[in-house]
Amino acid sequence: MNESENNRLSAVRETSGRFWDAMRRSDVSAMHAIADPTCRFVHIGVTCGLEEEAAAFAGGVFRPTDITINNQEARLCGPADSTAVIITDCNYTLLLNGEETTHHFAVTEVYVPGDGEAWKLVQFSFCALVY
Repeated sequence: MNESENNRLSAVRETSGRFWDAMRRSDVSAMHAIADPTCRFVHIGVTCGLEEEAAAFAGGVFRPTDITINNQEARLCGPADSTAVIITDCNYTLLLNGEETTHHFAVTEVYVPGDGEAWKLVQFSFCALVY
């Protein structure tokens, strides 16, 4: 891997970290700053857009209490490596409708170039791991 690829992967990992931190804090403004307006979210029981996802955090439907990132794998793909995919292995604990629950997930995060050097999140999909 060359230095340019390393720099781009470092930048997308940093963007991913900021998004996870925004979710931890239920910071809807930060989530909007990172995600493309057309971003889609896939959960265990619902698929929704950015506005619905943000409303769930703002309204307290999702209230994270702990997010532990176990591992992240990042790669570039597509024409001119224009797409970044991160697979995040995490334990996600949250209050869901008032009850604490913990799930072990593999989360697929897809990023595309935004304005300037920024990466924009376009897909965030949770897959429950049961092993």
